[in-house]
Amino acid sequence: MHRTLFSKLSRTLTTFPFRCFASVTTAFEQSVDQFPSLIIGRSIQPVGSFAEAQALYLDPDPVAVKELAELLEKAKLGVVAHYYMDVELQGVLQAVQRSHPAVGIADSLKMGDMAVEMMQSGRVEQIACLGVDFMSESVQSILHKNGFEQVPVYRATANKIGCSLAESAERAVYRAWLEKESAAANSLHVVYINTSLETKAISSSLVPTITCTSSNVLATILQAYAQVPDIKILYGPDTYMGENLVILLTALLQDPAWNDQKIAKDLHPNHNRETLRGLRDSIAVFPSGNCIVHHMFGDAVVDTVRSKYYDDCFITAHLEVPGEMFQMAMEKSLSDEGVVGSTSDILKFVSRKVKDASMKPDPKRLKFILGTEAGMVTSIVQSVQNILADAPNPSIEAEIIFPVASEAMTGTGDIDMPLVPGVSGGEGCSTSGGCATCPFMKMNSLDSLMQVAEMVLQAPTSSSVQSQLQQHLPPARLQGKSIQGRPAIDWGTESILYMRSFMQDNRLPDELVRKIMRN
Repeated sequence: MHRTLFSKLSRTLTTFPFRCFASVTTAFEQSVDQFPSLIIGRSIQPVGSFAEAQALYLDPDPVAVKELAELLEKAKLGVVAHYYMDVELQGVLQAVQRSHPAVGIADSLKMGDMAVEMMQSGRVEQIACLGVDFMSESVQSILHKNGFEQVPVYRATANKIGCSLAESAERAVYRAWLEKESAAANSLHVVYINTSLETKAISSSLVPTITCTSSNVLATILQAYAQVPDIKILYGPDTYMGENLVILLTALLQDPAWNDQKIAKDLHPNHNRETLRGLRDSIAVFPSGNCIVHHMFGDAVVDTVRSKYYDDCFITAHLEVPGEMFQMAMEKSLSDEGVVGSTSDILKFVSRKVKDASMKPDPKRLKFILGTEAGMVTSIVQSVQNILADAPNPSIEAEIIFPVASEAMTGTGDIDMPLVPGVSGGEGCSTSGGCATCPFMKMNSLDSLMQVAEMVLQAPTSSSVQSQLQQHLPPARLQGKSIQGRPAIDWGTESILYMRSFMQDNRLPDELVRKIMRN
């Protein structure tokens, strides 16, 4: 039941008022005439310079594919990568998958599971993790918990690969917020999985803590309140996601169609309007944490979508986007013309719509606003083309629209020429559009992955290469440390294990409930 909660809810919620968020403007901000897009059919047609950059590597270089596949095979190296990798790297990885199954592309939670499956297959001996640092930490901890303590997990670079959202929970203000809010009885900290093990360890030592994903966060808080009716839920660090959860519950309570019977049937069997109101009022949201990518999907993007794209587009939005974008996608989802949720939810929605349309005789182009990081487009292209390959009506097309400015003015710092046309760094970020690509994720590249694979091959006979590889291991900030007399790594993985238990049993584990009640 919980796997499709957001989809079920969003199709029936009534429209609710939009909250206003302040937007940053500059002297050289300009209006957007047309967002860039990729038209996916039997071939790929990019529209706009940003889309052309995305499309360039969707058909990967066969020489690069062959070279990487051979390197991974010789090195016995498995690869787990996040959806938000750059298109060149994802295109090559997807092609390599066909001959080397020890390659996986997924969200941050699934990456760890894939690594375990690769090790269990016996085909690989080491893992390369393509993401940000907290992802490599998480993959390593999941491997350790599954009996693969000696398996190294290598990052694509020896440099720190940060994350603005994860780092917002590593500041002293987050700990101070936790300590203040957890003074209330029966407190539970629901922490987004996109945080470091250090954050999870410190949090768990302060207050009972369970991790969540964007797919299961609603199910988690519903079940928590059902098991502990006077609970106080501390949600962090993603401010937008926490606020969006409150918005969602408020919308349910404002909609008379959601009576006690419907809530029990379609939402949770132990909930009614009174308990939903209690749950909503029990949530405390960390006030200053966000992802720099999703932060840019604010009111400027929404205004453009509403004025130029709204009527004939499906709209998707990740739970991490600001309230304006979230609410617009929720509004569209009333008639199943939009979706809010995780990257996996967005991919499933696009795939379902294309599949449904491909079963009908009339040619049609479906348009989708992609309200998340642009790196997802590689997986969307693969899914759509796989569907069309076997479809009764292969003339269907899907247009993926990136809510970014195709062109914008960039400040140069030069007195004679202070402004030039174009987006700084080619990343598609501007105040007149969304920041469509994550600069941290783009620290992973095809070249860096090949270098890691080559080092893995050379390491057995070279002490200097072994030393180099050590720099590619995940941060070891908890190694050898303890908190309250307990190994810090155990504190760090405890909240993940609680989440896995919840996902298996659809209820909070008894041990966690006892801790909440004692808090």
